Amino acid sequence: MQNGPIPTTLTLLSELRKFPPGSKVRFLGCVTKYSTKTAVLTLEHNHPPGNMLQAQVDVNLLVTTMKSHETQIGEWVNVMGYVTPQQSNTQAGQERLTVNIQAIVLWSSASFNLQAYEKSLDHRSNGEADENNEGE
Repeated sequence: MQNGPIPTTLTLLSELRKFPPGSKVRFLGCVTKYSTKTAVLTLEHNHPPGNMLQAQVDVNLLVTTMKSHETQIGEWVNVMGYVTPQQSNTQAGQERLTVNIQAIVLWSSASFNLQAYEKSLDHRSNGEADENNEGE
């Protein structure tokens, strides 16, 4: 039995599909699209190179507190939220995979070192994989 909120897992955007619905995650992404009609941000992060995953981030809970620059194309933002079930995508020719996120917190990344962030999470991911394989 767990007391208190479920823990948040820091992850790369490319790893989001590994988490089941209801998982609480934190990740970084670059805004590539924002729909004012649906209040959904599309975030991408091409790491590892060739990553085709997009995060469709529902920000309806945050629209009254978000700053306008946090929805601008090219802005890097941190997101904390919950993985939500995938909805069927009927768009023909859809090249990218998507994962849906219900954001509970979103903030601008401001100035940061992208390569250091990627290296840190790559190292963490590789370390976890090594630890998980030790018992096999």
